[in-house]
Amino acid sequence: MKLKRRDFLKATGSGLLMAAAGPVTALARTEKKALAPEAVGILYDSTLCIGCQACMVECKTANKMPQETDDPFRRWDNPQDLSATTLNIIKRYTNGSAAAKDQEQDGYAFIKRQCMHCIDPSCVSACPVTALHKDPTSGIVSYDKNACIGCRYCQIACPFNIPKFQWSSTTPEIIKCQLCSHLLKENKIPGCCSSCPTGASLFGPVSALIAEAKRRLRLEPGAYSDFPLNAIAPGDSVRSSSRQAGRYIDHLYGENEIGGTQVLLLAGVPFTRLGLPELPDEGYVRLADGIQYAIYKGMAYPLVLLGALVYMIRKGDNSDKKE
Repeated sequence: MKLKRRDFLKATGSGLLMAAAGPVTALARTEKKALAPEAVGILYDSTLCIGCQACMVECKTANKMPQETDDPFRRWDNPQDLSATTLNIIKRYTNGSAAAKDQEQDGYAFIKRQCMHCIDPSCVSACPVTALHKDPTSGIVSYDKNACIGCRYCQIACPFNIPKFQWSSTTPEIIKCQLCSHLLKENKIPGCCSSCPTGASLFGPVSALIAEAKRRLRLEPGAYSDFPLNAIAPGDSVRSSSRQAGRYIDHLYGENEIGGTQVLLLAGVPFTRLGLPELPDEGYVRLADGIQYAIYKGMAYPLVLLGALVYMIRKGDNSDKKE
């Protein structure tokens, strides 16, 4: 029996046309995932960062991570990027003469990279054994080494290239920032925030961090204002420092990107220049779920395909009989 492409397309065409309206409706059914009720996160303000890397030192101390250095005498920690031994890193952007801070041309700026703790995380969706889990209350994305099978799908799925694999270990794990969950259980805050001397890394409820970020975006560049240090919480007294406001890019990175993240960023230089990807507002998980729902809605498409195959087989049988 010969299956001709033209005959197959004719057989499936009418069925596909009848089901064509399905995806639009189906995609609309998947709603944007809501922020966890007590979601916590970090607001990183690049204009306040002085590049001291105290956050990196305290992160390694808090999480008992080894040094990463190319110095043969191992006198200091000197990671070049996030890795299986580095959960949080400060990077430097430079352009031209690099004479002015937070300036795109002939300037420089700092950027902090770590897990973004997405509201609808692709890594959690991609993991086939739920080794990655998003806490329904705090929204923190955590990792269970006992469940992990080492497939590394999470690495492929993450749009920020965050999860790292312990290639050098005989019992490898996935390594990523878990927002110092062990410290939060002791009523402490993440090490990167407790150690920051300028308030560039600020811990708190995501709703409060968004409000603080938008307050800063409304400030006149050069105007003095109080900037909270270490942590912020509605109704609590907050340590702060008075300083001049920087000139911000009018965008809070992470508020909407891929459905929103619990680590939010402000900067005076475009975020793409600082190495952050330009992403859609719609989360990848929501888009994938919508497509799957559309394909299998009422089993319409599988049935169309099955019907086309049955048609072709019967047509082939009839042709054989005539011959």
